[in-house]
Amino acid sequence: MSAAMSSNHQKTGMNLSVFALEIILLIIIGFLSFFARGFATWDNFLNILRNASTTGIIAFGMTFVIIAGEIDLSVGSAIAFHGCLLAVVTEKLIGRGYPMLPVILLAIAVCFTIAILTGMFTGWVRHRFSVPTFITTLAWMAALRGGGYLLTNSFPTTPFPEWFNFFGSGYVFGIPFQAIIFLLLFGITWFISRFTTFGRAVYAIGGNAESARLSGINVLQKRMIIMALTSAFSVISAIVVASQIQAGNPTVGTSWEFTVISACVIGGVSLMGGKGRIWGTFVGVMFLEIILNGMTLLNIDEYWQYVARAVLILGAVMIYQGQETRQKD
Repeated sequence: MSAAMSSNHQKTGMNLSVFALEIILLIIIGFLSFFARGFATWDNFLNILRNASTTGIIAFGMTFVIIAGEIDLSVGSAIAFHGCLLAVVTEKLIGRGYPMLPVILLAIAVCFTIAILTGMFTGWVRHRFSVPTFITTLAWMAALRGGGYLLTNSFPTTPFPEWFNFFGSGYVFGIPFQAIIFLLLFGITWFISRFTTFGRAVYAIGGNAESARLSGINVLQKRMIIMALTSAFSVISAIVVASQIQAGNPTVGTSWEFTVISACVIGGVSLMGGKGRIWGTFVGVMFLEIILNGMTLLNIDEYWQYVARAVLILGAVMIYQGQETRQKD
C-alpha cells in the first residue's frame, strides 16, 4: 500500500513539474492583480496580447528551428529589412502610377519570396557544408540590417495609405488584428508539431540527424523548410510592425532575436535540440510580456527589467534541467 502511495506521489510531483512554468505564471498573475493597479483589466490583457504578438509570431517558427538543433540570429534584422523593402517597393511602384492595393500585395509577395529563399539557402548551407546556422544567420543579421539602411538611406520611408494601419493597429470584434494572427499561427504550428509527419521529423532531426536520415527522413529538405518557415514568420511580423508605425524603418527589431530565443528557452525548448513544445513557447512569450507589463505598471526601472529577464531565463533553464535529471533518475 505504501509503495503504491509513494508511486502516486512521484507521478503527481512529475505532473506538477511539467507545468512548473504555468504554475509560476499563475502566481505572478495573482500577485500583479492585487498590487499592480490596472493590471487585471480586459484592456490591459488585450494590450499584453498585442505587444506579445510581434515577437510571438516569430517565436513559433524559432521553436521548430531550435528543436531541430539549429538557431536563427537574423530574425530581428529580417523584420527591419523586410519592412524597409515593403516600403521602398511600394513607394517606387506608386510613383509610377500603379494602384495602391496591387502594389502592396506585390511588395508583400516580394518580401515573402526573398525571405523564403534566404531561409532555404541557410538550410542548404547547413546541410551541404556543415556550416552551423549560428554562423550563417549571424552573417544574415549583419547583411539584412545593412540592407535596410541601404534601401532607405538610413531614414524611415512612409508610403503607406491609412488603411494599411489596420494590420498592426486594427480590431476585429474588439480584439487586435495582430493578436488574432498570433493566436491563429499558434494553433497552426501547434497542430503541425503534434499531428504531422513534418513535426515528428523536426524532433527526429534535432535528436539525431544521422539516425533521422537513416530512417528515411530527407534531412536537407526539412532543414530548408524549417529555416524558410522562420524567415516567412519574420515577414509577417515585419508587416505588422510596418503597419503600426506606417513606415519602413531600418532601426526596428534590434535585439528581438534574443527576446524570441528567450521565450523559447523559458518555454522549455532545449537549445541542444530534440525537445520543446509550441505550447511552452506560447507560455514563454506570455510570461515575458506579463512580467514586463507588470513591472511597468509597478514603475520598476527599465534597467531592472533587463536584470529580471536574465534571472527568468536562468531560472527556466534550471527548472527544465532539473526535470530532465529527475526523469533520468
